Amino acid sequence: MSWLHQLYETYEANLDRVGEIEKTRGNKSYTLLPISHTTQNAHIEVTVTEDGEFHSATVLDKVNTLIPTTESSASRSGSKVAPYPLHDKLSYVAGDFVKYGGKIKKEEPFASYIEQLEEWATSPYGHPKVKSIFTYLQKKQLIKDLVAANILFLDEQGQLIGKWNKKYESLHGEKPAVFSAITGGQESAFVRFNVYSPTKHLTNVWEDKEIYESFIHYYNNLVVEKDICFVTGTWQASTERHANKIRHAADKAKLISANDTSGFTFRGRFNKSLEAASISYDVSQKAHNALKWLILRQGYMLDERVFLVWGNDQLQTVMPIDDTFSIHPTAAVVEESKTNTLDHFANEVAKAFAGYKHDLSITSNVTILIVDSATTGRLGVLYYRNMNKELYLQRLEHWHSTCVWEHRYRKNEDGKFVTFFGAPATKDIAFAAYGSRASDKFVKDLMSRMLPCIVDNREIPTDIVNSTFYRASNPVAMEKWEWEKTLSIACALMNKREGMDVALDRELDDRDYLFGRLLALADVLERRALDQDETRATNAIRYMNAFSKHPARTWKTLQESIQPYQARLGKRGNYLASLIDEVGSKLTIENFNDKPLSGKYLLGFYSQRRDLYQKKTVENNSEENGK
Repeated sequence: MSWLHQLYETYEANLDRVGEIEKTRGNKSYTLLPISHTTQNAHIEVTVTEDGEFHSATVLDKVNTLIPTTESSASRSGSKVAPYPLHDKLSYVAGDFVKYGGKIKKEEPFASYIEQLEEWATSPYGHPKVKSIFTYLQKKQLIKDLVAANILFLDEQGQLIGKWNKKYESLHGEKPAVFSAITGGQESAFVRFNVYSPTKHLTNVWEDKEIYESFIHYYNNLVVEKDICFVTGTWQASTERHANKIRHAADKAKLISANDTSGFTFRGRFNKSLEAASISYDVSQKAHNALKWLILRQGYMLDERVFLVWGNDQLQTVMPIDDTFSIHPTAAVVEESKTNTLDHFANEVAKAFAGYKHDLSITSNVTILIVDSATTGRLGVLYYRNMNKELYLQRLEHWHSTCVWEHRYRKNEDGKFVTFFGAPATKDIAFAAYGSRASDKFVKDLMSRMLPCIVDNREIPTDIVNSTFYRASNPVAMEKWEWEKTLSIACALMNKREGMDVALDRELDDRDYLFGRLLALADVLERRALDQDETRATNAIRYMNAFSKHPARTWKTLQESIQPYQARLGKRGNYLASLIDEVGSKLTIENFNDKPLSGKYLLGFYSQRRDLYQKKTVENNSEENGK
């Protein structure tokens, strides 16, 4: 239950934000919900006067609205009658619903709704706005007033129209707005209420903190059954019904649920679900509301799987799934002349993370949580970690300074590609391992598997490393941009174990590294002999997959294929030819064999090619300056 306790403490630490409307990057509104409240998409807004008279109504485009809720209404489904305390569907709030053709199954929802609303409005905790809404609704004329206001529409028999049909155009003209706002018939419209005053400005009912408090005090006074809370260890009012809508408004999955009393839920160990896990109503509400708020505020969601990281002292913190460029661009994009050693880059990363470590206290912690659902009704915690924030930042710093290579696939704010050094994002690692068309299921599973490698400093799973290696060794199966991205990410994963510099190591006599250098030399030599507008792959690239499996045999074929290009270059190819001889001479007779190459050959290939391209750039700049 430790993750529940962390969420509960987060809620308690942010009580001043309860009910405050915030905006996401997509400009969607969200808030830290008060307890006994939830959100619902509203389709119609009805405004009444302080005296309880109808004032006006408008159609909304599925506006997310904060509403009070009971335990029963929060988990209602099917034909169960469980009204929300104030705002609800038309079938609940309209006393004349049956009169206008509305169909009910067993009991009339309005009777339960108005009885519950009356108890709240007339209780010691009642609020004037709630009383105004109750006064109006007990007149049972809501649909009549909405029809008169051209919000709802009737057919020839004076009954509510279900789904819109073109045959109704003769009665009402073009398709009314309400039918575009709702997916079903008019009876499924969700109605929210507001109160108007001609003499003073009133806060919207769904944003009024006084109404929040009014219902909380009223409802808490109704919950009487108490038990020991397994989260706090205190004696409090307990609950067996826990919140849904955790990831978004349409989410039906629950983290805690035990509603099967006739099956195998308790496995014969317990008589009641509370004996297995007793959680107080207060803790359940606060923990779930904190989780909803954090997910909307800073969570990352992929195919319904949520990756969430937050701190107890500062909510926003570094995400382990991000690449180095996202976390600190100025540290990742360093000068070309200073990128020859990993030591320099590690120092830059250390400086970047030093800013996050500023003012850390002993009690500064970070919580990492991954949740996903196997079915529509069950949500599970796939990964949970609570650790000291300084240790967490140290682990991230280690990851971003060891799983390092040069990358060219990110864009800056101006939309231009930039070269950056550092660790790739876990999502990009997934695409490198499985391809750019990989399904979200494969991507989210790999991202989850990579998290312990970063946070707990574990080894990267062998199958992930091998998959990126094999794809990077097969460039003809991809477009050039995808292969270049896959290659640099594969090099980063390989280099996590090797700890080599991106700059070319001319003194290294490792067999695989030397073979990689030879392949790069053959690639560059042929590329320079081709016309500038020639985009076809070189022989080195086309034979790369075979070269990684049978280097000695394939190199013989490659040498024969590059001889015409060597002749075409003439004296301009002498430098590359001499380099091929120099690198080849470092390979001993024993090492010049067909034993498959390891990932180290990719490092040699990348570094050699990078070194040659940098030299060519310097030569071109010198020629231009000479002119």
